[in-house]
Amino acid sequence: MPTDKGTIADKLQQSVAQLTRAERQLAGSILDNYPVSGLGSITEVAKNAEVSTPTVVRMVRKLGFEGFPQFQAELRRELEAKITTPISKHERWAGNAPDKHILNSFTGAVIENIHQTLSQIDHKDFDAACDFLSDPKKSIFVVGGRISSALSDYFFMHLQMIRKGVSNVETRSNSWPHFVLDMQSDDVLIIVDIRRYENSTIKLAELAKERGVKVILFTDQWRSPVSKLADLCFSSRISVPSAWDSSVVTMLLMETMVAEIQKKTWGETKGRVEELEDLFNRTRVFRKFN
Repeated sequence: MPTDKGTIADKLQQSVAQLTRAERQLAGSILDNYPVSGLGSITEVAKNAEVSTPTVVRMVRKLGFEGFPQFQAELRRELEAKITTPISKHERWAGNAPDKHILNSFTGAVIENIHQTLSQIDHKDFDAACDFLSDPKKSIFVVGGRISSALSDYFFMHLQMIRKGVSNVETRSNSWPHFVLDMQSDDVLIIVDIRRYENSTIKLAELAKERGVKVILFTDQWRSPVSKLADLCFSSRISVPSAWDSSVVTMLLMETMVAEIQKKTWGETKGRVEELEDLFNRTRVFRKFN
């Protein structure tokens, strides 16, 4: 089974219109605790979804698999990739190191990641996220994890220049109640959660959802558990020939979103940037050459 066209979760979501009612019920059951929910016996998978075993067989064949064993083999491969550590990623890559220069092989992988991700991004979801983040009546909260906070900090900095009401949530979970306290219904929480997913992040999403907050998730192709709570989920492909994952595609989505939001809010944004530049000049933050 080719694996360069997205995960099984991607295939399930893209095939909904072609599935029968029972098959859609099965797909929902598998996605509920993906990918573990598909790793039991065919009888267990059918029972959990309250469908027949022939329904399981028909659906996996519609996804392009010869049968249930091949379907499960791909799920196991995805699960291994989902939980892998930097050391195991390096060992796997090093054993299949490309002959061409790392600049070429790495860039080639990134370009393929971009193509695969953009082919699966729903433009309506992207536009909806930009609308949420452009609405001055909504407060925005941004949070990342141990490593992904580099991305969330970058996104926060740009949103803060564009509009008012943006908060950078600290990565320490013991500080989160202070931010949750200020969240109101229809505010927006942006979460960046890339494998290896952090246990505390889903709790923050749960607390926000209880208050009626919209959750926008940036994650990878295997999807953080937060995806089950997210109103909008943007999955980027992150695999490259390295012991670490690539943030290039996630950054691309964020920078494109920033470009669209500043266009939507330019009337306010222009004034904010002009005032900010005046403050920079008065405080001599940047060196002048004239």
